[in-house]
Amino acid sequence: MTDRAQTIWKAFCGELTQEPTDDMREALATAFREVIHQLGYFKYDDETRGNTIVNVRDIIVLCDELEGK
Repeated sequence: MTDRAQTIWKAFCGELTQEPTDDMREALATAFREVIHQLGYFKYDDETRGNTIVNVRDIIVLCDELEGK
């Protein structure tokens, strides 16, 4: 696991009330993929290339919604 992935995993585990499992790690990755699917949009750089973009503000709003704010 990369340092970046380890940092995110530790932050996630810090919020748990039970011991983390490999299933939880997979669920977290699945949730990230769904965030990209729900919030991402494709922006073409030219006629043949592009990137999926996710707006940071949209992620913050989603976090607030998940926390019930």
